[in-house]
Amino acid sequence: MDRRGFLVRSGLALVAAGYGDLLRAPLAEAAPPASWSGLRAQFDLDPHWVHLGGLLLASHPAPVRQAIERHRRGLDRNPVHYLHGNEAALEAAVVREAAAYTGARATDIALTDSTTMGLGLVYNGLGLRRGDDVLTTTHDFYATHEALRLKAVRTGASVRRVQLYDRPQAASTDEIVGAIRRAVRPHTRVLAITWVHSSTGVKLPVRAIAAAARRIAPNLLVCVDGVHGFGVENERIPDLGADFFAAGCHKWLFGPRGTGIVWGSGLGWAAVQPTIPSFTQDGTRAGAFTPGGFHSFEHRWALAEAFALHRSLGKPRVAARIHALNTRLKDGLAASDGVALYTPRSPALSAGLVCFDVRGLSAQEVVDRLAARRIVATVTPYANSYARLAPGLLNTEKDVDAALAAIREL
Repeated sequence: MDRRGFLVRSGLALVAAGYGDLLRAPLAEAAPPASWSGLRAQFDLDPHWVHLGGLLLASHPAPVRQAIERHRRGLDRNPVHYLHGNEAALEAAVVREAAAYTGARATDIALTDSTTMGLGLVYNGLGLRRGDDVLTTTHDFYATHEALRLKAVRTGASVRRVQLYDRPQAASTDEIVGAIRRAVRPHTRVLAITWVHSSTGVKLPVRAIAAAARRIAPNLLVCVDGVHGFGVENERIPDLGADFFAAGCHKWLFGPRGTGIVWGSGLGWAAVQPTIPSFTQDGTRAGAFTPGGFHSFEHRWALAEAFALHRSLGKPRVAARIHALNTRLKDGLAASDGVALYTPRSPALSAGLVCFDVRGLSAQEVVDRLAARRIVATVTPYANSYARLAPGLLNTEKDVDAALAAIREL
């Protein structure tokens, strides 16, 4: 019996065995919370803390927790039948919801466990050869730099890094695009960039970068680490001008921990080969890049609820709220004595995270002293280390003001 036939027969057997409720459980179509406080009530975050570190790892909202638990119960009651009877339909539902949220075609989306996995699959799959030119930036995260380094070691390709701005707080579109224009060569094969730099909070003008780069190297592939714009910005992913877009879903999107996606254009998918055997047999190039093997099924399948929740909130409304809170924070930091703000104040060049320094203190000391006041902050894990706050949908103006007051007292 082929796999599809086995899945169909297993599903029928499950219904006959009394598991019909688990199989028929629909994707929640609940109305969006009436207020941001109503959204906050769906999370089990400790109310005694001001949580401004959501850029790192998200708490699960109620619909996601409930979906995880529903699938976990099914797997615990009858793991073989629940898996075989549900896997294909539930994974397809996740891809459909991802497509609806991103504005992409479902057939262009692969499912992964993280941004790092997605970048690794893309860069390892590129058909590079000795002497091929790959361009990235000094601002990208370790995952991009290391994935490209490993590819260069295996193939002999050349990887170069360009600095896009000298002072992040003063970065401009002209400066960033100009740096790319000067660095790209006619034979450059790949441009690897990050939408929002977790090192500085600078948001790149991806469309302008891609257009400028292709005027010099028409066949160049533009690959984007998009995780810190994903779930923040009001953008359709195919409209960014990239060929690949990788993002984890367990940060701004509030998805289950250990979930992510890779979107690719037709040109992009045609330029790469899979690394890990896939169990997804839908005949698409993207499906071949969804790694096979057993994984945290209940988390993967509950990703559909995260996309549905975010869609119900409305992308324009989400973007406006996050930008408003971050503008409030940046304005307050800029007006504070002894504080150096590194993230651009313009919403066009920033998103949902803000980097800063306090005079006389290291970044870790700032984070530790804020933690003593029950305010969650993080440190940028780069050579130039800054303190970092990330006001998001679960925060209020009061949270931002509390953080500002605490910083002024450090």
